[in-house]
Amino acid sequence: MYSVLAVAGYRSLRDVRVPLGRLTVVTGANGSGKSNLYRALRLLADCGQGRVVASLAREGGLSSALWAGPETLGGAHRIGRVEGTRRSEPVSLRLGVAGEEHGYLVDLGLPPQTPATASYFLRDPEIKREAVFGGGVLRPATTQARRRFARMERRTDEGWEAGEVDLPPHRSMLTEYADPAAAPELWAMRAQLRAWRFYDGFRADVDAPARTPRVGTRTPVLADDGADLAAALATILEDGRSPVEEYVAEAFDGARLSIVETGGLFDVALQQPGMLRGLRAAELSDGTLRYLLWLAALLTPEPPPLMVLNEPETSLHPSLLVPLARLVAEAARRTQVLVVTHSAVLLDALGGRFPGLRSGSAPLGGDDEAVDAVDAAARPGVVTDHRLIELVKDLGETRVLGQGLLTTPTWEWGRR
Repeated sequence: MYSVLAVAGYRSLRDVRVPLGRLTVVTGANGSGKSNLYRALRLLADCGQGRVVASLAREGGLSSALWAGPETLGGAHRIGRVEGTRRSEPVSLRLGVAGEEHGYLVDLGLPPQTPATASYFLRDPEIKREAVFGGGVLRPATTQARRRFARMERRTDEGWEAGEVDLPPHRSMLTEYADPAAAPELWAMRAQLRAWRFYDGFRADVDAPARTPRVGTRTPVLADDGADLAAALATILEDGRSPVEEYVAEAFDGARLSIVETGGLFDVALQQPGMLRGLRAAELSDGTLRYLLWLAALLTPEPPPLMVLNEPETSLHPSLLVPLARLVAEAARRTQVLVVTHSAVLLDALGGRFPGLRSGSAPLGGDDEAVDAVDAAARPGVVTDHRLIELVKDLGETRVLGQGLLTTPTWEWGRR
């Protein structure tokens, strides 16, 4: 379980530290920074895949992804407006996550911008620094492996041991040096990040991949596009640990779900009361199909270390949000879940499963908000049952509503 997510210098996230629970719900008005927080998590996961630089390039490069305001907003708050200032720190985009057992941070910047440097790629982001550490905060004594520019070092019983070769600026030490025998801490961190699972809505149009019968094989993890929906549901049904029939009946007034196999091709069939036959995936309404996709995603027989859902309420009728909340709550009992939503109905429905997590409650927790918040700051690595995070904009900067000195999780970036 992760207890804190830290982001600095990314779009509207000038310097944000988000406490995480077993279930974390992130909400806020349009433009408050919810999507930026979601993207930052995806960039962290890309570090484990060795593709964070390519992902930033697809966003338009590091310069377009950086915080566009001044380094600090102290002066802006005093005078009530934002003015340009002279930069005192290097260009930097920093991402980090930590829990009770281990943490990881990465610092990205630009190549040296000197007249003597001749290259077509002076705007390409470079990995300047990385660290894998134990516990919830980076400290010299807890650092297990570190990278400064091209040099990687890992702690051994004899001291710091340098890597055999220099790292290219676009390659992470997690992918270049992760070995279960030689560097188990790097290997474990990479495996964790690679196992994170993201679901950012599903297509439900007439040509959606989930509407077409597919060759069925055992599928414990639903594909990002939902193309293997029938096979994933068949795997859950055969696994037998999740009452799929109950979830379907609750959502669709006693409907029954079955899997139809024809010549090796799998399709879903939903038998609704009053119908003489089950409706196949191609016939289902958009909302019905999306609910079945969330059913397959959240009841996975192989839960990931972290599951991130971006606006799962999209195109669902309000009557389906209560069953959806039950699915999210069930997933949160088996793994750590982060939900990004602006639906008050879904938030209230989740509050029925996690008392204290309601749209009308104060942010950063529930009835035990003060105790949880102080624990998160005073004892790094503490993971509560749930967190309600409300994001707001202040002079273009995304902030966590209600977060103060005692409620901000402890975090240390270190220096280049």
